[in-house]
Amino acid sequence: MSRWKALPAELDPRVRRLVVRLRRLKDRSGLSLRQLAARTGYSEKSWERWLGGRTLPPGDAVAELARVCGENPARLLALHEVAAEAWATRPRDTPDAPDAEPGAASGGGRPAAHRPLRVALVAGSVTLVLAVCAAVLLAVRLTAADPDGRASTAASAPPVPVTAPPSSPAPPPLYTCRLHRTDGRWYAGLSTTEDAVLADGLAGPDVAEAQCLLRRAGCSPGVIDGIYGPRTEAAVRQLQARAALVVDGIIGPHTWEVLRR
Repeated sequence: MSRWKALPAELDPRVRRLVVRLRRLKDRSGLSLRQLAARTGYSEKSWERWLGGRTLPPGDAVAELARVCGENPARLLALHEVAAEAWATRPRDTPDAPDAEPGAASGGGRPAAHRPLRVALVAGSVTLVLAVCAAVLLAVRLTAADPDGRASTAASAPPVPVTAPPSSPAPPPLYTCRLHRTDGRWYAGLSTTEDAVLADGLAGPDVAEAQCLLRRAGCSPGVIDGIYGPRTEAAVRQLQARAALVVDGIIGPHTWEVLRR
């Protein structure tokens, strides 16, 4: 049995209930944090934060822990949904732990999500100042006259070009696996297809559904992002080899049959 540190006193009871349940499952499994990380695909440090009550685990991680421990994930996911609501409404002036997950509130009581806005405002202000300075400098040079009263062109110079700061590309959308079993078949709540043909380069909820089911089967496709890339294809090949199917890295009806059962 692990010796757990006491959970933070300010932790919401709904979050505390979920963390205590996750700790009991981990203790019952007999796995160390390193073994748990290897079996779920989430890092050891992430599990330390989640089981320490410093950050809220994602639903996918909760479902993976249930799978590894042989537990039905439905009850855990229900507890997670309640805990997520409590976590989202916690006081914003309460700083998170120093090693909190990206996107959590940082010191000073201001959400980290506001940082891009502040950066954009500062960059816009700097750009505006540069543009005004360049315009003033050009006007002074154009209106400067020599002793004969003629406008001087020797000192004139082209205006300083002002470019807007480059915008970073938007991150790809992420999906949440909501695993459940209906009529003896597994579903992740993203698609019910059983015959869609998926291959490298495709994207969408069908791909995300396949990624969730691959992870449930123990073949990690990486991040559940709905993009059929090299890691997803490698996971498909692993599953096909294990199920004695044609190993081509393409999901068709036969591979869906293995994923759903």
